Amino acid sequence: MADLSTNFVGIKSPNPFWLASAPPTDKEYNVRRAFDAGWGGVVWKTLGLDPHVVNVNGPRYGVIHGADRRVLGINNIELITDRPLDVNLREIKQVVRDYPDRAMVVSLMVPCEEEPWKMILPLVEDTGAHGVELNFGCPHGMSERGMGSAVGQVPEYIEMVTRWVKQNTRMPVIVKLTPNITDVRKPAEAAKRGGADAVSLINTINSITSVDLDLFAPEPTIDGKGAHGGYCGPAVKPIALNMVAEIARDPELAGLPISGIGGITTWRDAAEFMALGAGSVQVCTAAMTYGFKIVQEMVSGLSQYLDERGMVMDDLIGRAVPNVTDWKHLNLNYVTKARIDQDLCIKCGRCYAACEDTSHQAIAMNPGRVFEVKDDECVACNLCLDVCPVENCITMEELAPGTVDPRTGKVVEAERADWTTHPHNPNAVAAE
Repeated sequence: MADLSTNFVGIKSPNPFWLASAPPTDKEYNVRRAFDAGWGGVVWKTLGLDPHVVNVNGPRYGVIHGADRRVLGINNIELITDRPLDVNLREIKQVVRDYPDRAMVVSLMVPCEEEPWKMILPLVEDTGAHGVELNFGCPHGMSERGMGSAVGQVPEYIEMVTRWVKQNTRMPVIVKLTPNITDVRKPAEAAKRGGADAVSLINTINSITSVDLDLFAPEPTIDGKGAHGGYCGPAVKPIALNMVAEIARDPELAGLPISGIGGITTWRDAAEFMALGAGSVQVCTAAMTYGFKIVQEMVSGLSQYLDERGMVMDDLIGRAVPNVTDWKHLNLNYVTKARIDQDLCIKCGRCYAACEDTSHQAIAMNPGRVFEVKDDECVACNLCLDVCPVENCITMEELAPGTVDPRTGKVVEAERADWTTHPHNPNAVAAE
């Protein structure tokens, strides 16, 4: 099997799969079970100095389900750990002692003042932990106390606190970024200026998942009231991938290591984050949904993928970054058309309904419910492919250079064209 061992900013682990700072990493019992199941590392649930952190004793999670009851996203209103700091520190020390080959990173959140950071960092160092993650992302509860995303949304605060931490610890410092911001590159740049060894993203997205229409209160509901919480799970993966890619391809952030978080459920999800620049990945919702042993499929799947392609981990990390571009640089001479495999078609008509009602009327329904693409109307939007319930029934066929696009009557050109120099772009002359 491919070697999945990871050295992320000096933090070594047997594989890149870490449990994120969350309920699954709140105590020694959980973390031991996770390591026994095969996880390469954990980020211990966020520690603080406030003795008054008390979590609700009612429902903490709101869930978005798919049609088959599959969990698509979880909204949580849980705060940082409410267990005593000394208990957490003692348990961390014991786990580090008993699992010396696993990564132990401790998430921290204290007030935005230098003294509390100076106070807590030596305590964490004494456990033998391998690094700290600064929780600048939590969007609920703690942010109302001037911590979490209240810090993560202000680049100046990120830079200031990161610098304090770097000046007061020998451990690698990972800054966890909030997605509840317009441009994630700004806080990443601030973290880098402050001396961060890496960033991790995304933290949870501020959300209300649903409303109880009998109580008329957001869910989860506590004594008739609800609050916004943090949203995670498969539904946030596209947002997370984009934010990871934005950092990975920014020249100002070149070389800044990334730990990818957000909806990772399978080895494929993890591989996508790595291809966009992540050197490690963190998982929460998948473990909460399916249990800790899900990591075994992730490890075997990623190993097989790399073996089949003759790749090693370093070949995968960042492989897709050069192919992430801005819309204006896309090749406008690239032309495809939808093709329907009549042997696979089950004649459900979804492609026809979607195209006829909401797109370009490019699919004809012939006698006997035979569906065929009208090339002269098809703009290759691939909506038909997306709604088709049969895998590979509809595919997109590229028109070779030199052929005539039946929709436009123009010859498909071989050379690249992009919006920067396209004649329909009003700024084309200036762009040239």
